Amino acid sequence: MSQIIPIRDLRDTTKISEMCNAIDEPIFVTKNGYGDMVVMSMRTYEQRLAQVEMYTKIMESKAQADRGELLDGPTVLKNLREKYGKQV
Repeated sequence: MSQIIPIRDLRDTTKISEMCNAIDEPIFVTKNGYGDMVVMSMRTYEQRLAQVEMYTKIMESKAQADRGELLDGPTVLKNLREKYGKQV
């Protein structure tokens, strides 16, 4: 579950770091009762970036399929074997 903290709590950097690493979720920081920024651990940030990259590739693949830009599996494998040898 995501945490919401007031901006004044950022003064205790050790506590914020521990929270970020303990929950693996972004921590939403408010200023005057309104959302202002998000803080998260490096691990969580990298996981989120990996998800975005994966979803982007899936959407690109779907767009290619919708345009009819499909490749035949056996033909692709044959071309890879010819290019790189029998390892594939």
